[in-house]
Amino acid sequence: MIMSYAKIRWKHQNAYDPVEIYTELDDARWEVRKVEVFSDGSRDFASGSRSSERTFLSPEKIPPLAEIAANPEFEAKEISKEDFEEMWSKATDNL
Repeated sequence: MIMSYAKIRWKHQNAYDPVEIYTELDDARWEVRKVEVFSDGSRDFASGSRSSERTFLSPEKIPPLAEIAANPEFEAKEISKEDFEEMWSKATDNL
């Protein structure tokens, strides 16, 4: 299975929603793992087997990054596996 990784910046003022989303996607574009970063710097995470407070894997396939980035509320770009793993480690280091 070929995985891809993305960082999505969400421009909004709602403190309950994340401002950055890091996601690991399988080759069919289903989320495998996700880290959400909130405006206060806190991080939540989700995977197929566990999740923290506010974060869950999407019940729908993730659209192509160009489609996400077409919405002016979002900036979306592909990132490396290493960059994703670094964020995953930061989000799960207290477990």
